Amino acid sequence: MPVQYPFSAVVGSDDMTLALALTAIDPLIGGVLIRGEKGTAKTTTVRGLAEVLPPVAVYEGDRFSIDPHDPDEVSPDGPFGPDTDIVTRPVRLVELPTGAGDDRVTGTLQLNKALREGVVEFEPGLLARAHRGLLYVDEINLLPDHLVDLLLDAAATGRVSVERDGLSIEHAARFVLIGTMNPEEGELRPQLLDRFGLTVEVTAPRDPGIRAEVVRRRLAFDTDPVGFAARWESEQHALRERLAAARDLVGAVVLDDATLTTITEICAAFDVDGLRADLVTARAAAAHAAWQGRTHITRDDVRTAARLALPHRRRRNPFDEPGLDEERLDELLGPEDPEPDGPGPDDPGGGADGQDTADAGDGASSATPPSGPSASKEQSEPDESSPSPATSSTTSVAAAGRPGRAPLFVVRGTGEGQSGRRSRARTPQGAVIGPRRDGGGRGRLHLAGTIAAAAPHQRLRGGFTDGRGLIVTPDDLRRAETLGRESNLVLLCVDASGSMAARRRMEQVKTAVLSLLLDAYRRRDKVALVTFRQHSAEVTLPPTNSVDVASRRLADLPAGGRTPLAEGLECSAELLRREALRDPTRRPLLMVVTDGRATSGADPLGRAHTMARHLAATGVDSVVVDCETGRFRMGLAVRLADHLRAEHIPLGEVTADGLTGVVRSATAPRREVA
Repeated sequence: MPVQYPFSAVVGSDDMTLALALTAIDPLIGGVLIRGEKGTAKTTTVRGLAEVLPPVAVYEGDRFSIDPHDPDEVSPDGPFGPDTDIVTRPVRLVELPTGAGDDRVTGTLQLNKALREGVVEFEPGLLARAHRGLLYVDEINLLPDHLVDLLLDAAATGRVSVERDGLSIEHAARFVLIGTMNPEEGELRPQLLDRFGLTVEVTAPRDPGIRAEVVRRRLAFDTDPVGFAARWESEQHALRERLAAARDLVGAVVLDDATLTTITEICAAFDVDGLRADLVTARAAAAHAAWQGRTHITRDDVRTAARLALPHRRRRNPFDEPGLDEERLDELLGPEDPEPDGPGPDDPGGGADGQDTADAGDGASSATPPSGPSASKEQSEPDESSPSPATSSTTSVAAAGRPGRAPLFVVRGTGEGQSGRRSRARTPQGAVIGPRRDGGGRGRLHLAGTIAAAAPHQRLRGGFTDGRGLIVTPDDLRRAETLGRESNLVLLCVDASGSMAARRRMEQVKTAVLSLLLDAYRRRDKVALVTFRQHSAEVTLPPTNSVDVASRRLADLPAGGRTPLAEGLECSAELLRREALRDPTRRPLLMVVTDGRATSGADPLGRAHTMARHLAATGVDSVVVDCETGRFRMGLAVRLADHLRAEHIPLGEVTADGLTGVVRSATAPRREVA
C-alpha cells in the first residue's frame, strides 16, 4: 500500500481534524461533510485518518467483517463456529467513485460461477467492504441520485438488502460516512446533507507562516514518504493512544439534565429541522469531553459540538449557504465556565513542533452570512416618463423578488446524459425497457436477455452436453436498459440593456431568472449565464453545478445601455459549441430572457434574427421568455421565438405555480407542470 500522509502532520485545518476525530470516537455521530475550496488537503486528511484508528477483530475469511464479539451480527459467509480463527486487521478506508454502478456498491451475482458452473454466489459490494470502517466519497455533491438513494438506505438502517437476479441477501453495513465537496460545483440533496452528523468549512490559511509550513511538509513528504512518515511516527502513536482512550471513555461521560436542556434550547433557537440535530450535538459534546479526557460535559464541549453539528441543519432558503451566528450561540450558552486547573490534551493536527493548537472553540469560524439575491437598492432607476431607455447610458442594479415555482421545460427526444430530474433519458436507474448489448459493462445484467442471446448457439458450442451447462461468451452479455430522467445544461441568455431597466422591469427579470435557477437546482442541472448590454455580450458565469454562484452573479448584474441581441445569441452559440465538445452527452436547453429589441450596431434586428436561425439549425432546444410589458406591444420576442423555433412564454408566467404548458410546435421543447 502507498504511504499515506500522516494525520498528525496536518496543519491549518483544526476544525476538520477535530470533526474527524470526534466521529472516530463515536461513529453514531453520523460522519463528516467537509466543504472547501480546491487544494485544502481535504482528501489527504481523510485518507490519513484510517492510519490512526484502532484495528478491528474479524473472523478469518469473512468478507462481511462482522464483529465476532457481537452475537447479534450474522454474516452471509457464516455461520462461524467457536473454533474459527479470529484475526485483527486495520480499519478500511473504502472509496466510492462517483461513477460506480449500483451493483458495484451493493454487490452482485458472480457471473463466471453462475453461467459456467450454475452456482449462485454473491459478490459483496463496497458497502459490505466498508462495514465497521470508513466510507469516503470525494466530490459527493456530484454523486448520481441512484447512488445517493443507496447511501441513504444504508445510513438509515445500517443494513443492505439485495433482491435481484435470483439473489436475496441481507448484511450489516455500519460505517462512518465522510464526504468532501467544493460548494462551487453544486450542493447536496437535503436528505443526504442531514445524514452527516458534522460539517466543516475548510479554506486555505491566509497566514504566510502557516502556508509556508504546509508547503514545507508536503514537499518533504513527496520527496521521501517513508522517511517523512517515520519522523512523525511518535506523534501518530500518541494520537492512536489518545483516540483509543477516548473511545473507551466516551461511554462514561455524563450528560446531565441541565446540559441536555441547553442543547435542546440551542437547537430550537436556531430553528433546525427534526430532532437529529439534538442527538448529534449531544453525542458530539460527549465525544469532545472524552477527547479532552473528561467524564463531564462543559460549556466549551457544547459550543464546539453546536458549531459542527448545526450549520448545515439550520433552516434556510435554497440559495443561502450553511452558517451559524456564533454571537447568538454564545448568548444561548451563557457565561463561560471557570478556567480548568490544568491544560487539556492537544487537538489533532498540531503545529510545526507538535505544540498545542488553538482551542477548537476559537478556531476558524464556520459562520457564513446567508447569501442569495442581493438586497441592494436600485441606483439611478430611469423614470417612466424619461426618453427611450434603449439608448440611455444610465446603469442600475435591481434586486430580485421572491422566486416562485417555474414550469418544467424539457429537451425533446431521449438522451443519455447524467441522471437528473429534467428530460427523458436512458439512465442507470429507472424503468427497465429491455435488454441491450453489454457496451462496456455499465448497468446491471439482464439475465433473460443474456440467456436468450446465448441459447441459439448452444448446439455449436456443445452446451448442455456431457454435464456442461449453458455456455456464454462475452458477446452474449446483455445489460438492462432503463429509462429515467437526465440533467441538462441550462443556459440563460439574459438581456441587461436599458430597456430592461425601465419600469422596474429588471426586478421582474431577475425574479424570473431566479425562479429558473431554483428549478435547475432542484433538477440537478448545470447552469450557465450569458448577459448582453451596451455593445457586447459576455459569459457572466461559465457552466457550473453551483446555482448558488449563479444567483450571486445575478444579484450583482447591472442594467443599462443599448441592446446587442445578436452578440448575446452569438456568445451563447459559441458557449454551447465548446460545451458540446467537452461533454457531448449533456444536452443543452437555451433560455433567452429578452423583450426582443435590438439597438446596437448596423441592422441590429436583422443580424439578431439571422443568428437565431443559425442557432435553430444546430438543433438546440430553446425557450424565449418575453419581457415586454405594457398595453401596446411590438411582438419582437414572438418573432425571435419563431426564428429560434423556440417556445414563447410571457415573463409573468415563469413564476406561475401549476402552469399548464402548451406546445408551440413539434420542434419546440415540451413544457410540463413542475
